Amino acid sequence: MRHDHRQPDQLRPIRVHRGFTGAAGGSVLIEAGHTKVLCTASLEEQVPPWMAGQGRGWITAEYGMLPGSTSPRKKRERDKIDGRSTEIQRLIGRSLRAVADLEQLGERMITVDCDVLQADGGTRTASITGALIALVDCLAAVSTQERPDSHVFPLRTSVAAVSVGLVEGRPVLDLDYTEDAAATVDMNVVMTGTGQFVEIQGTGEEATFSQSQLLEMLDLARSGIEQLTAIQRDALGDRWPFE
Repeated sequence: MRHDHRQPDQLRPIRVHRGFTGAAGGSVLIEAGHTKVLCTASLEEQVPPWMAGQGRGWITAEYGMLPGSTSPRKKRERDKIDGRSTEIQRLIGRSLRAVADLEQLGERMITVDCDVLQADGGTRTASITGALIALVDCLAAVSTQERPDSHVFPLRTSVAAVSVGLVEGRPVLDLDYTEDAAATVDMNVVMTGTGQFVEIQGTGEEATFSQSQLLEMLDLARSGIEQLTAIQRDALGDRWPFE
């Protein structure tokens, strides 16, 4: 039994609040245990200059932790984004583009902002899982009437992410901060709703791990992604665009 009484293959309680704010095309507050992330997706009717004239759209992401999201207080990122935030926002963008049909989007850009309101481990994975919901809501509001094949939704499938690791020698799913700090191996796994891997980030913390342990952690991650995909589907209801 884990310190919070979860089983090794059990996610933290996941709560999703769609339409949390009204200005963006899509907005979601996602909570994974005590971790809380606000994800908003905003549309622009243009693409970056380097993409102009290609007939394709672009999806990008920004990520940040609010000063009060951790204790002690995290300094606000103003003129320069720290390396961790840069790496995470690139991961979020890659994960969303991996399941996107940018031709169907047309010459439009969607920016997904993921702002951590409270951090207790798993902020990047919660950001990806919530970003997909915000992105679907935003895309549902996009007019594609001028495109001859507008019946094709600009996403091919869903995407979600979860952490796994070795804590006291045991593979566990969805690590909170306490477990993350104690883990000898920590991995973040991004997968599609159809079971394809998008990205695997894994490292030993002054430790090594075997192939069998790796496969066991990946199996745990797959089961977690299946649960998260079901949560995304339930949250979107009739707006779920995938089979």
